[in-house]
Amino acid sequence: MQPQNDAQRGPSAPSSAPNSNVRTPSYLGPSLSIKGEITGDEDLRLDSQVEGLVSIGGFRLTVGAGARVAAEIVAREAIISGEVIGDVRASDRIEIKKNASVVGDLCTARIMIEEGSYFKGTVEIDSQGPQIGTDLNSLLSGAKKPEEK
Repeated sequence: MQPQNDAQRGPSAPSSAPNSNVRTPSYLGPSLSIKGEITGDEDLRLDSQVEGLVSIGGFRLTVGAGARVAAEIVAREAIISGEVIGDVRASDRIEIKKNASVVGDLCTARIMIEEGSYFKGTVEIDSQGPQIGTDLNSLLSGAKKPEEK
C-alpha cells in the first residue's frame, strides 16, 4: 500500500508537492570573479566580483555585503548590501541597505535607502514604465536601451 510510504517519510521529509512556492536563489560565491554578461530567469545572490551586465528581468537580485559589482543591473527587485558601480533598473523596487555603496543612476517604481548607506547618482521613480519581461530577448533589449536625450 502506498500510504504507508508517505507515513514513513515523516514530517521532516521534503514534500514532493509540485506547487511549492519556495524559490532558492542561484548563488555566486566570494571566490568568483566574473567579467561579461550574467542573464537568467531566476533569483540570484551575488557575493562575488562582477564586471559587465547582470540581467535577470522578472526576478530578485541580491548583492551581498562582500560583493563588488561594476555592472549595469536589470531586475524586478534589487537588494544591495555590497558595492555597486553602475546603473540599476528594477521594475518593482530597489533597496540599498546600511553600509552599502551605490554609484550610478537608479530607475524603479519604489525605493528604500537605509541610513548609513552611500549613494551617488540620480533616482527616477517610474511606476508607469514598461515592465521588463522574463524572456531573454526582452531582458537584453531592456538592458541595452539607448540613452534618450
